Amino acid sequence: MATTAKIARDEKLALAKAANTPKLRCRHRNRCFRCGRARGVLSKFKLCRICFRLLALAGEIPGVTKSSW
Repeated sequence: MATTAKIARDEKLALAKAANTPKLRCRHRNRCFRCGRARGVLSKFKLCRICFRLLALAGEIPGVTKSSW
């Protein structure tokens, strides 16, 4: 048996084919500006956690210091 979600999806695809438009759109994925990694990206710095840590320890990111307590 088809669920209502499947029926709605099939109707949407039929309309897309009739209108000659792309079926599905790609979602935007945040990626690291430096290495291209897709996971663990800090959006404020546009860097992944690994690149952020390396640059922060090297002192190349202004205003970021290593915390100690």
